Amino acid sequence: MDDRCGVHAPQRIRNRILLQGTLVMKYNTLGNTGLFVSELCLGTMTFGGKGVWANMGNVQQDDAQALIARALEHGINFIDTADIYSSGTSEEIVGQSLKNLGVRREDVVIATKVCGPMGHGPNDAGNSRGHIFDSVKASLRRLQVDHIDLYQLHNVDNVTPIEESLAALDALVQQGLVRYVGVSNWSAWQMARALGHSERLQIAKIVTSQNYYTLAGRDIERDIVPLIKAEKLGLLVWSPLAGGLLSGKFGRNKQGEEGSRRTIFDFPPVAMDRAYDVIDVMERIGADKGVSVARIALAWLLHQPHVASVIVGTKTVAQLDDSVGASEITLSADEVAQLEAVSRIAPEYPAWMQRTREVAARPPLSKPIDAIE
Repeated sequence: MDDRCGVHAPQRIRNRILLQGTLVMKYNTLGNTGLFVSELCLGTMTFGGKGVWANMGNVQQDDAQALIARALEHGINFIDTADIYSSGTSEEIVGQSLKNLGVRREDVVIATKVCGPMGHGPNDAGNSRGHIFDSVKASLRRLQVDHIDLYQLHNVDNVTPIEESLAALDALVQQGLVRYVGVSNWSAWQMARALGHSERLQIAKIVTSQNYYTLAGRDIERDIVPLIKAEKLGLLVWSPLAGGLLSGKFGRNKQGEEGSRRTIFDFPPVAMDRAYDVIDVMERIGADKGVSVARIALAWLLHQPHVASVIVGTKTVAQLDDSVGASEITLSADEVAQLEAVSRIAPEYPAWMQRTREVAARPPLSKPIDAIE
C-alpha cells in the first residue's frame, strides 16, 4: 500500500486504481516528483483544426468535450496541449471543456508548451523571458485556470541563452503560475546543460522530456533515454503510432485510407522498409491476442520502465477506447524479444566501442545496476 504520509513510497510506481471494482488506469510519478499522472495522457493536437494543424485533426468543441469526458471516465488525469496547436484554439477547447464538465482543478494535470510562433512579430516566438512571460498569461487565460501543472519548452531556441529561459521558468514556479517545468524535442546534451545550470543556480529543474518514441523510431535510446534514467526525468511520448503508421491501416500491402493523416502529412519521418518489418511482427502478435496493431504499439511503450506517460491523440471516442485497452495487454518475454529484434537500432560510436572495452575483471554486481542508488 502506498502511504506517502509515513510508509516509504518508491519514486516510480505503477498503481492500479479501482473504481467500484473495475480496473480503470495505472499511474506513474511525473519524473522525480510526487505528482502522479496516468500512464496514458490525452493529447489535444487534433483539437481546433486551424492552419497546418488541420492535417492532424479537426475536432471541435462538442466532440472534444466528449473525448475529454471519456478520458476522465477511463481514469486518465493527464491532458497535454500547446499554445501553438491551432493558434491557441486547442487550449481554449480544453479549458472550456473542463469548465463545462465541472471538473475539479485538483483532479486533472494540465500540460502545455511554449516556443512556437504565436504572431508575426520578432518576439512572438522562442524561449526568451519576454515570450515566456507573455505566453504563460495567454495560456492561463485560454485554459481558464490559475496555474499550469507542467509547462514545457516546446523546442530549442538557439538565440536565447539557456540561463535566461531557465530563470524565466523558475520565476513562474515561484509565482505559483506553474508547478513543474519540462522540455520537448531537446537533445541529451542540451538537457544535461539545462540540469547543470539549474543545479548551479539553485532554480527549478526540468522534470520531464517529451519525445517522439515508437517501435518504428527508437532513436532516443542512444542518448536521451540514458540521460532520462540517470537524472530520473519523466519521459512523455508523443506520436506513439508514428503519425498513424502503426495504426493497423498501413502495411507492406496496404497504404491506408485516402485522406488519413499519414497519407496527407508524412510525419514523423520513418524508414519504411524497416517499419514494414516491425508491422509484420506486430500484426502476428495482435492476431494471436485478438487486438489491434495500435494496441500492440502502445503496449510495447507501456512495458518500457523509463516511460512515464504515453500521449494518445484521437479523433473519436472509439479510437480512445481502443488506445486505453493497450494498458491491459501483457506482452510475453518472447513477444517482447520479437519486437526488440525487429526494431532494434544499431549502436553508434562511441557506444559500440564502450561496449567492447568493458572491464571484464570487475566482480559481478549483487543486484541490477538500475537498482543501485
